[in-house]
Amino acid sequence: MYKLLKVKDVVRIPPRMFTMEPKEAAKEVLRETYEGIYDRDEGVVLAVMDVEEISEGVIVPGDGATYHEVVFNVLVWQPHMHEIVEGEVIDVAPYGAFIRIGPMDGLVHISQLMDDYVVFDEKNKQFLGKETKRTLKLGDKARARIIAISVKSRVIRENKIGLTMRQPGLGKRDWIENEKRKEAGA
Repeated sequence: MYKLLKVKDVVRIPPRMFTMEPKEAAKEVLRETYEGIYDRDEGVVLAVMDVEEISEGVIVPGDGATYHEVVFNVLVWQPHMHEIVEGEVIDVAPYGAFIRIGPMDGLVHISQLMDDYVVFDEKNKQFLGKETKRTLKLGDKARARIIAISVKSRVIRENKIGLTMRQPGLGKRDWIENEKRKEAGA
C-alpha cells in the first residue's frame, strides 16, 4: 500500500551546500538519507516529496555544518499481510517465480502457483499446469496475495515477501478472465 507521510527530523547541511536555498539543501540531504531505505514500521521510502518547514540553523562547535529541524513529506510503500498485489514476473527458477510488486520482489513458490500439478520447463523458462495447460513465464502480468513478510534489514533486497496465486481471482490475467467467462457461461 502506498502512503504519503509527514516526518519531523533534524538534518545536517554541510558547508558545501551553503550556497543553495536551505529547503533545497535539506531536501537533497534527506533524499540521500531516506530514499531506498526499508523502515519496519512504515515500509520502503520511495521519495522525499518536499520540505514544508525548516528552522534556523544551529552550528555545533567543531563542526562546520548547520543543523536544522525540518518537516517533510515522504512517499512510502508498505506490504501488508493478505494484501492483493499486481506485478510482473521478472525471474523464474525451478522452485518458483519472482514477481516485482512495487519496489520489492515477491516469491511465489511452485506449490502456490495454481491449483494444478505444476512442472518447470527449464528449456523455455516457464511453468506449466499439467491438467489446465496454464503457463507462467517471464514478462507475464499476475495478481497475487501476500502471505508472508520477512523483514531482516533496512536494505530492501534483504527482505522477503511470500506470495500465493492459488485462490479465486488470482494468477495470470488471462487465467482470471477465462475463469470469469466460464462462470458467466455456466
